[in-house]
Amino acid sequence: MKRPVKLTLAALILVCAGSVAWLLLAPGRTDHPVAVITLDGEVLDEIDLTQVQEPYSFTVTGKDGLTNTVLVEPGRIRVEKADCPDQICVHQGYISDGSQPIVCLPNRLIIQIQGGGDALDAAAG
Repeated sequence: MKRPVKLTLAALILVCAGSVAWLLLAPGRTDHPVAVITLDGEVLDEIDLTQVQEPYSFTVTGKDGLTNTVLVEPGRIRVEKADCPDQICVHQGYISDGSQPIVCLPNRLIIQIQGGGDALDAAAG
């Protein structure tokens, strides 16, 4: 092989190796599911679902006074009650992986799971 081809091949290998290393070691990635609760774009809490021993609930109140009661159980989370008229966030039920978030548009609440290994890859198909 000619020198320019060797240099191009070496650069390509380095870029690929760096990309793989970044994906494996990216900051914020965890091997366990973490529920991130966001209200109106601001992160309220991050809950490691593997650390939850007993079920508990808490209420989130938005700017317009609407509330969501969030139920946390070992390995999963859901919106148990809500003041919103459509109740889509309540009817969605529990989530335990990153395949889809819980969203309450009237209250601007988002609960999404980050981490947890290959759950997103399995959902993406």
